[in-house]
Amino acid sequence: MKPAVVLVSGGMDSAVVVAIAREMGFAVHALSVRYGQRHTSELEAADRVATALGAVAHKTVNVDLRSIGGSALTDESISVPTDEDGHAIGSDAVKDAIPVTYVPARNTIMLSVALGWAEVLGAADIFCGVNAVDYSGYPDCRPEFVAAFEALANLATKAGVEGAGLRVHAPLQHLSKADIVREGLRLGVDFAQTVSCYQADADGRACGHCDACRLRAEGFAAAGVPDPTRYVNPPARQG
Repeated sequence: MKPAVVLVSGGMDSAVVVAIAREMGFAVHALSVRYGQRHTSELEAADRVATALGAVAHKTVNVDLRSIGGSALTDESISVPTDEDGHAIGSDAVKDAIPVTYVPARNTIMLSVALGWAEVLGAADIFCGVNAVDYSGYPDCRPEFVAAFEALANLATKAGVEGAGLRVHAPLQHLSKADIVREGLRLGVDFAQTVSCYQADADGRACGHCDACRLRAEGFAAAGVPDPTRYVNPPARQG
C-alpha cells in the first residue's frame, strides 16, 4: 500500500476523506494540527476517527496560531457568529463576506506541514477535506487554492524537483453536505465519533447554532439520515 498523508480535523468531512483514501488503497498517515483552536475536543475526535478507519499512524503537530489571532476560532475576544445573533448562512449580508471564523492562512499552514511529512514518508499523495459547495466562504477552500498549492508543492520540495509528482487530493471539493453524508455512510464512517462545531464543549457536544453545526445538520436532513450529533442545543429545523 502506498503511503498518503491525510489531514484529519476530527470533523465529518475529514473522516470521509480518510475512508476514501483507504478505499483507494492508500496506507493512511493521519495528520491533525493543534493550532490554538477553541474547539480542542475535535482533536480527540480526530484520534477516534483515525483509529476507527484504519490509519496506520496518527500524528498531531502543534502550531500556535492563537499568538497571531485574527479569527473567532483562535481569539476568544471575537465571538463565533450564530443564528441566535441573527447570522444567516447565504444571506445577502454575509454571502460575499469572509466570516470571522476564517483562520488566516490555516489551510496553507496545515498543507505545508502535511507536505513536509509526506516528503519524510516518501509519499506522493496528500488528502484534505476542503469543500467549495457547502462551506462558509473561506478563500482557502476553493479549487484554485488546491491547484495552486499542488503546483507550489512540486516547485518547493526535493521530491517535486526530483520528479516524484506530488498530488493534493480534495475528493469532497464539489460535493454537497448531503452527498458527503451519503458517501460516508457508504464507506462505513461513524459520524457520531466526529466533532464539527466551532465551539464544541470539552465533552465534544455541539452548540447547534454556529455555521458548522447548521451546515452539518442540514446535510443530514437533506440526505434523509438521522443526525447522530450530540448537541447542547439542537439547531432549529429548516423549512
